[in-house]
Amino acid sequence: MRIIAGKWRGKRLVAPLGEDTRPTSERARQALFDMLWHSPWAGREVVEDAIVLDAFAGTGALGLEALSRGAARASFIEKDRAALISLRTNIATCGAEAPGEVQVLAGDATKPPRPMQAATLVFIDPPYGSGLLGTALEALDKAGWIAPGALLCTELGLRDPIPETRFAQLADRQHGKARLLILQA
Repeated sequence: MRIIAGKWRGKRLVAPLGEDTRPTSERARQALFDMLWHSPWAGREVVEDAIVLDAFAGTGALGLEALSRGAARASFIEKDRAALISLRTNIATCGAEAPGEVQVLAGDATKPPRPMQAATLVFIDPPYGSGLLGTALEALDKAGWIAPGALLCTELGLRDPIPETRFAQLADRQHGKARLLILQA
């Protein structure tokens, strides 16, 4: 697994052994960022200078990809100990340790702390089949993580239901075993 584009293009990312962490595939990540870059409801400016939240961060591939492509800052929320080790390793590998560039929060995305600043680009990738997307969306929204007009990029399993939310649905695409659902606040 590697960063696809931007200043860290080609940097290899590590993932913990086992099946507790399922990183977003390169193919799905490329499709997601192509949508963000080229869709009429998005554009380069959605990623460039974005304040990013990567919830259920795992390896941090989504947030790091956004930083590589010009996002200003990223916060990562992850509770699994092995995933946190991989996440911190990947941040160091990319050289994203500048003060204010990244924030790693060891915690649960369904019970998040208050943010320093609301995110304009949010990635939410809960475990497939967990049913946590709706709970996480509601909790992150209530805690103040989601800025008005923010894009919310979610990844679900193909059979996972789409939760009812206050957010507008912009896109729903299948890429291999992943279903990418894009919402807007």
